[in-house]
Amino acid sequence: MRLHGRAVIPGDKGISHRALLISSISEGKSIIRGLNRGSDCAKTIGCLQNLGVPITQDGGDWVVFGRGFQLSQPNEVLDCGYSGTTLRLLAGVLSGQDFLSILDGNESLRLRPMGRVVEPLRLMGADLFGPAGSNLAPLSVRGGSLKGMTYELPVPSAQVKGAVLLAGSQTHEKTTIIEPITCADHMEKMLQSAGANIQIEPNKIQITGGVNLTSRVYDVPGDFSAAAILISAAAGLEGSEIVLENVGLNPSRAGYLEVLKSMGASIEIVDLVEDQGGELRGTVIARSSKLQATTVKGEIIPRLLDDIPILAVLATQAEGTTIIDDANELRVKESDRLTNLATELNKLGAQIKELPNGLEITGPTKLKGGSVSCYHDHRLALAFRVAGLFSEERVTFTDKNRHKISFPEFQSIWGELITG
Repeated sequence: MRLHGRAVIPGDKGISHRALLISSISEGKSIIRGLNRGSDCAKTIGCLQNLGVPITQDGGDWVVFGRGFQLSQPNEVLDCGYSGTTLRLLAGVLSGQDFLSILDGNESLRLRPMGRVVEPLRLMGADLFGPAGSNLAPLSVRGGSLKGMTYELPVPSAQVKGAVLLAGSQTHEKTTIIEPITCADHMEKMLQSAGANIQIEPNKIQITGGVNLTSRVYDVPGDFSAAAILISAAAGLEGSEIVLENVGLNPSRAGYLEVLKSMGASIEIVDLVEDQGGELRGTVIARSSKLQATTVKGEIIPRLLDDIPILAVLATQAEGTTIIDDANELRVKESDRLTNLATELNKLGAQIKELPNGLEITGPTKLKGGSVSCYHDHRLALAFRVAGLFSEERVTFTDKNRHKISFPEFQSIWGELITG
C-alpha cells in the first residue's frame, strides 16, 4: 500500500469560520470562495442566519450580505454543534450587540471550557453566564456598549484572541491583546484586510473600534491540518509520493512542517504565493522517508496543536523515542486527545506512555489490527485512518464518519491517492 498522485486541498476550517463572521459584521456583499464544507462551518452559517444575516450559495461560492454591527436578536438558541470555534468567536461578536442570545451545542461542546472567553468579554462590559461558574455552555450573552482594555492571554488561544478582537472592533476605544506565545494569526490579518483600525506587532495586537468593516472577496486557502494527514501518510509509507495543491502555509499554523523536517521527512514546497489578506499558500510535495524520533515542546506547540494526533501516529513509525510535551490543551478539545491517543494506539500495538502534558512514543512499531474508538473526535478519526495504513491487519473504527466535521472530502481524496 502506498500513496501516489496529486490532490487539491479543500478550504481551511478556521479561516472559513472567520470569513463568515467578519463578512457578517462588514458593510455590503462579501464573497467567500473555497469555504470549508464541513459540519462545523455549517453551524456557523446557521447561527449567523438566525442573527439575521442573509447567506446564500452561488455555485461553489458563498455570498454574505453583511449587516455591519447591527445584527438581529435570534428567536431561538444558537446551535453550535461540536464547534468550539463557532461558540467562542460568536460570543465576541454578540458581546457588542444590545440583546440577549444563548449559545449552546452538543454534549461534547458542553464539556469544553468557556471561562477563558467569558473572563475577557466580561471585563469589556458584556454579561455572560452559564453553568459551572460560567465555564460551560449553554452560555447566555447580553451585549451592549463595550469598553477597551489591555488583556494578556493566559493560554495561547486563537479563539479567545479572535473573540476579544471581534468585541474590540465594536467599541470606540482601544483594545490591546498581549500574547506571550504566538498562536494562529488569521483573525488579525483578516480584520486588517477588512479595513479595521488594527496594528499588529510581535506578541501584541491593538485594535481601535468604531470603524466600519468593508466587504471583500475571500479566497480561502486549503486546510493545513487536512494536508497534514495526507503528508504524514506519504512520509510513513514506503514508495509514496504525493503533490498537494492549495495548502495554507501560514507560519503561525504550519509548525508541523518544521517537526516533519526534523524527523527527516522529505517535504518540498513550490509555487508559494501570498493572497490579499496576507495568507500564504503553496504546493507541497511529500515523499516516503526514513523517519527519526524528535522532541516537540514549548512555543511551537500552539502552531501545531491540531496536528498532534497525526504526529503521534507517525511517531510510531519513527526510529527512537518521540517526546511530546506542553500539550495539556489537548485534554480540553473535542475529547481528551492525550489519553485517547495513548489508549487506542496501544490497542493496536503501539508503545505509547501518557505523560501529564504529553506523550512518549517509541518506534518503529508495526501496528496490528483491531477496533478503535474515535470518541466523536474528527482529529482522532482522521489520524486513526492513517494508523490503519501502518497496520498489518485491518483496523475498524467507531464513528468513522466523524471526519466530515472538518474534512468531508477525505474519502474521495484518500481513494484517489491510495494505490497498490
